[in-house]
Amino acid sequence: MKMLFLTGGSPATVFAPAPLAAAARLAGHEVLVASPDEMVPFTSAVGLPTVPVTAGTMRGFMFADRDGRALDLPADPGERLRFNGRGFGRFAAASLPALRALAADWAPDLVVGGSLCYAAPLLAAEVGVPFVRHTWDLGEPPGIDEGAADELAPELSALGLDGLPGTDLWVDICPPSLRAADAPGPRQSMRFVPYNEQRALQPWMYRAPERPRVCVTAGSRVSHEDELAYLQDLLDSVADLDVELVVAAPEAVARGLKADPDRVRAGWIPLDVLLTTCRLIVHHGGGQTSLTALNAGVPQLLIPNIPKMLPPCERISARGAALTLPADRQSPAELRAAAEEILGAPSYLAQARAVRAEIARQPGPAEVVARLEDLAHG
Repeated sequence: MKMLFLTGGSPATVFAPAPLAAAARLAGHEVLVASPDEMVPFTSAVGLPTVPVTAGTMRGFMFADRDGRALDLPADPGERLRFNGRGFGRFAAASLPALRALAADWAPDLVVGGSLCYAAPLLAAEVGVPFVRHTWDLGEPPGIDEGAADELAPELSALGLDGLPGTDLWVDICPPSLRAADAPGPRQSMRFVPYNEQRALQPWMYRAPERPRVCVTAGSRVSHEDELAYLQDLLDSVADLDVELVVAAPEAVARGLKADPDRVRAGWIPLDVLLTTCRLIVHHGGGQTSLTALNAGVPQLLIPNIPKMLPPCERISARGAALTLPADRQSPAELRAAAEEILGAPSYLAQARAVRAEIARQPGPAEVVARLEDLAHG
């Protein structure tokens, strides 16, 4: 059977479906992954055969319309979600010509697309095969779908549709207890399996430390000056705690941090390995980072810097496995106090480990491949 997987425009959108794609290959199926050019190094790094489908970047699709006119990010939170959806819609529209050419040469029996990969349902509808929607993390607000449908109105009209095509199967890697109450269903649960870029490991990365180890990160795509300042602020807020500090960041960013090298380790460190030795992670609230921490049973101090990240972060906090500080509570003193609370209260560790156990109980990727087989065979 031929399975086509579509990614988005960030590494997280590659790593989330990689376990299912790899499991499908191991089961003997033909698998191709369609990605924008800038994500090809990431799909190749996890060993998946990749077809580039657009030279455009996610940032370019977000902040320019189809005619190249610059767009400003709205201040209103609801309109901002629709703005994001329209950007993902432009990404889908730009990908469709290459996807159609791919399908003409290599006809898929099933298409799997990430949460916001809107080209996936359109292509599946065009070629008449099932569409599987695969969550990237803890879920996306429905307002993004609305914006994408608006942007893709011409493509939908050409298919005789007045809305986005339906989903034949929804594969969800979010633990059931952390899903949004209004999440559409039904869902096929799948165990979250952490994927990230690897490097040669040093013993300290997997060895239990003498003091509590705290990881600080702002994700894998930190590059701009404001993002570096954000990461520096996170580090400064916990720098004087009696802990061992590790900053997980791209090497170039790590070199730009102001930190005592005798007290703080910084650089590209595989989170799936490092977090098994940590007592706390302080981070930006990214979905893959949050799930990797939960999979390791590590409590989290969440400082979301994008509004749509706040609800998933608050669900982890409501579960008792984290503390979330919204934008108006992110002073250094409040960050430090929150970190101290998590380190000092055993309940956070207990709840994080309870979620880890819940993740372990979900069906593995190999089991879900069997569902894909049944779906494709009708």
